[in-house]
Amino acid sequence: MRPACAQVVRRYSAHVMKFSRALLSILLLSILCGATGCGSKGGGQTAGTTGDYVTGTPLPERREGSSFFGGNVEHGQFQPIYFDFDSQTVRSSESGKIQQIAEFMKGGSAQIIIAGFTDERGTAEYNRGLGDRRAGAVREDLISQGVDGSRIQTVSFGLEMPADPGHNESAWAKNRRAEIGVIK
Repeated sequence: MRPACAQVVRRYSAHVMKFSRALLSILLLSILCGATGCGSKGGGQTAGTTGDYVTGTPLPERREGSSFFGGNVEHGQFQPIYFDFDSQTVRSSESGKIQQIAEFMKGGSAQIIIAGFTDERGTAEYNRGLGDRRAGAVREDLISQGVDGSRIQTVSFGLEMPADPGHNESAWAKNRRAEIGVIK
């Protein structure tokens, strides 16, 4: 091989090696970014801020059928408050349920937590916000009836933990709700 040809081959080989290294680096960087991008931010969604609630048991780790409130919250004392599709306005037909909760709250020093839920339609982010607005609407109604707002906590589960796992209007109507738990 002539010296000029050998020199061209060496330069070509050097460029191929540099290109291969750069391509390999980009590929590895893409894999690493993809792997870390799938992780949850901020430790994941947790159940809440007090007692068993404070332990922050991530929602996916809770047992199927277990109370979404945790062990330090009595659940089921009050009926769920239902909402219309894509609405945070408390239905007039639900005002009696809120009145019952207000009377309970006025008669003692109990603290409650209101959990807002949605049906499965819409994005998880949108539904989490809607669930939060629903819980907030119930809270505001209770405050307007004389309940001290410092005794009321709210949380949104959005589309998580449906009351009815069906995929029809009957199920969705049951899932658009706010539930009340009494903190022990």
